[in-house]
Amino acid sequence: MGFILLYSLIVLLVVEISVVLMRATGLDYDIARFQVVSLLTGTGFTTRESELILGHPVRRRIGIFLILFGAFSLAVVISCISAILAPDVHLVQLTVAATALLVVFVIVRSPSAGRFLSKRLSGTFRQSFQVHELSIREVLLLRENDAFVDVPLGEGSGLIGQTPDRLCDEFADLNVLLIRRGDVAIRDRRMRTPLEAGDVLYVYGDQGEIERRFARELREKRKSEEDEKQAASPV
Repeated sequence: MGFILLYSLIVLLVVEISVVLMRATGLDYDIARFQVVSLLTGTGFTTRESELILGHPVRRRIGIFLILFGAFSLAVVISCISAILAPDVHLVQLTVAATALLVVFVIVRSPSAGRFLSKRLSGTFRQSFQVHELSIREVLLLRENDAFVDVPLGEGSGLIGQTPDRLCDEFADLNVLLIRRGDVAIRDRRMRTPLEAGDVLYVYGDQGEIERRFARELREKRKSEEDEKQAASPV
C-alpha cells in the first residue's frame, strides 16, 4: 500500500510540475492541465488545443517526456500487485524520489520561479528556434487584438465578385494571406482574384476590423459549426 501511495504522489507531482511549465510557455491553466493529463494517459489528445502543443518547441519536449512517463507508469501499475507482495519494494528509494519531486514542485510554484520560467519559456526560446518551428500564435499573434481567421464565403456573401485588394484598402489593418479554392491555394494573384462562392479567405489583422468586415460570413461560419456540433451530439 505504501508503494501505491508514494507512486501516486510522484505521478501527481509530475502532473503539477508539467502544468506549471506549460503555463510558463503562455498556455491558459485549463488548457495546460487538460493537455498534460491527455499526454500522460494517452487519451483525449485529439482536441483543437493540441495544436498549441505540437506547434511549440518547448511544449513538444514536455509532451514527449509525459508520453514516455505515462508509458512507464502503465507498466508500474500493471506490476503493482506483484510489487506489493514482494518483500523488497524499495520504499526508501521511492520516498526519496517523491520528496525530490515535492521540493521541485514547491520551487516552481513560487512567484519568483514563475516569473523566471515565463521569461525563459515564453520569450527567449524564440531566439533559439526558427520561425517554421513555432505555432501561428507565437509568430503572428503578438498583440492582444491580433487575429488569424479563416473566412468561408457562402452563396449569399456580398464579397463574391470582389477582389481582396479592395477589402484591404478599405480596412488598413487587414491582410488576406491566402485564398483556398477547393484543393487550390491562391497566393501570388490573390489580391486581384475575383472571389467566388466556396472560397475560404485566410485573414490576418486587427480582430475588430475582421469582425466588422466579415460580420455576415463569420456569423454563418459559427452557425454552421454549431449545427455540426448538434448533428454530431448523441443527445
